[in-house]
Amino acid sequence: MLKDKNIIVGVTGGIAAYKVVDVVSRLKKQRANVEVIMTENATKFVTPLTFQTLALNPVYVEMFKEPRNWDVEHISLAEKADLFLIAPATANIIGKIANGIADDLLTTTIMATKSKVIFAPAMNTNMYLNPIVQDNIDKLKNLGYEFIEPGVGILACQTYGPGRMAEPVDIVEYVINSFKEKDFSGIKIVVTAGPTIEPLDPVRYITNHSSGKMGYTIAKLASLKGAEVVLISGPTHLEVPKNVKLVRVNTTLEMFNAVKEEFDSCHVLIKAAAPLDFRPEKVFYDKIKKKDNEDELNIKYIRNPDIAEYFGNRKKDKIVVGFAAETNNLVQHAKEKLKKKNFDFIVANNVKEAGAGFKTDTNIVTIIDKDGTVTDHPIMSKEKVAEIILDKIKILLNNKG
Repeated sequence: MLKDKNIIVGVTGGIAAYKVVDVVSRLKKQRANVEVIMTENATKFVTPLTFQTLALNPVYVEMFKEPRNWDVEHISLAEKADLFLIAPATANIIGKIANGIADDLLTTTIMATKSKVIFAPAMNTNMYLNPIVQDNIDKLKNLGYEFIEPGVGILACQTYGPGRMAEPVDIVEYVINSFKEKDFSGIKIVVTAGPTIEPLDPVRYITNHSSGKMGYTIAKLASLKGAEVVLISGPTHLEVPKNVKLVRVNTTLEMFNAVKEEFDSCHVLIKAAAPLDFRPEKVFYDKIKKKDNEDELNIKYIRNPDIAEYFGNRKKDKIVVGFAAETNNLVQHAKEKLKKKNFDFIVANNVKEAGAGFKTDTNIVTIIDKDGTVTDHPIMSKEKVAEIILDKIKILLNNKG
């Protein structure tokens, strides 16, 4: 995902420098071109040779030395950078940049670059919370510099609190997301995800196998593309995507009412949830007990509102995308839903196919457009399916505007 991107990693003198070894390794696996600048103090924690071996590029430390080539190194590095990552970002480096101090190769290069600069702070909790440090961070944020918030935990100094550098996997994910186009800026997207549950009695309920993975993936990607995202989710154990408003619900009626709250102000509704079509007519106040003289338990069910149909037929100029989880006659059933529920397009899959069912990280989908065009997509990650869905939505939005 980072193929041919030039990423300059600035490593400063903190114990978290050892974690940046993993960061550089992960960036290289994403096919980025990585070059490392180290402060003199950073070399006391990790040797330049370590980074040189992983990055497959020379490591820069000294400001004044015999040049490797005739480029002015701090200028050439600054100009070639597509992104500048400072990790770990100590209070010292943050303070220097915030106050315009350029007294070594790293600070000089940061001052000279026009690329995005991202800091991953790492320091003692009291130091991180010091008003001077916080003022410097706020000053840099106001100038357009970005910060990956540190984690909370036990630090090298054995204190507990904020200040631990973000994990390498999160830093690399942040870098990857920095290159995504914010082409949904100003667009509000409501995504429903997961199952709903309908109670039978105080200890039992009915539900389905939906995990919510597809909806959560769409919500995460839409947010990364700049959308204002509201995720209305039935019960799941999934991590909530960053910068996404989460509305938790249990029953289909609760999901219906939650969508109703957000629908008028949204531009797009993506119905990726699997709400139950029916609910018990009566919810028993006490636990249902089996009786020795009864071999059957008969429970009457009544119809739930069809959320997708209700809002699809009230969408006006909004875009509504539907999903169809089928077990047979996939295209036929999906086309019927597309027309009945007035979707702009529908994403259908056969949950009996390996790799396309519930709780998987992959999907095999057929997308049917309003004009009847049918497009089959082979097995792929749910992230890729989400990309395809959002690309289609972007085209529809452009055509409307």
